[in-house]
Amino acid sequence: MSRRNKLQKFAEILSFPNVYENYDPKDPGLVGKDGTPADMKGQWASKHFKNNNPITLELACGRGEYTLGLAERFPHRNFIGLDVKGARIWKGSSIALEANLTNAAFLRTKIEQIALFFAENEVSEIWITFPDPFLKKGKENRRLTSPYFLNQFRKILHPNGTVNLKTDSDELYEFTLETINDDKKCKLIYHDDDIYSKDLLTEELVIKTYYEKMHLEAKKTIKYVKLTI
Repeated sequence: MSRRNKLQKFAEILSFPNVYENYDPKDPGLVGKDGTPADMKGQWASKHFKNNNPITLELACGRGEYTLGLAERFPHRNFIGLDVKGARIWKGSSIALEANLTNAAFLRTKIEQIALFFAENEVSEIWITFPDPFLKKGKENRRLTSPYFLNQFRKILHPNGTVNLKTDSDELYEFTLETINDDKKCKLIYHDDDIYSKDLLTEELVIKTYYEKMHLEAKKTIKYVKLTI
């Protein structure tokens, strides 16, 4: 993508009412439409969605395919896709506006900062769909199911809230199961190393991202883990 296209998309995002951005990791502030400062922590449901419905986060949402798919299927729930890449956020948020999916919003920030923008117990569910498995030695802490990230998620998840991982990576799948086993606060609800070899556990698993379709074409098996933390 050319720099011009990226800059155009960044400018358009500023006019979107369903996108919030953090420009500076050292400054925990968010801006919304037209660059207006937006204090959303603890107020996502009431302030943005204008309801009391439960909130689901999709982390590293990319183009927002899962966020959009969930929002279409579950109109009485709220969904927020989070990614650090503005061009990806632009794609998902544009589709949400065109489809009038008022229960889908997007947040541009680093996942490491998640507790800055959500209050304790504010989130009911987290989805992690085909994240980078960070397979290089020494990069384990960057995996989104590492102890570091699970501790970040605990700061914002409801006590009965769940974390869902969907991946094609054998290494990330096994790593996640080991992490759950080693963490006394975690409880494994369900896991499957080949979800399409049988009836799907939940309707949420029907949604396929761009990368998942590529993995399936390459004959890779799709794994799923659901846990509470």
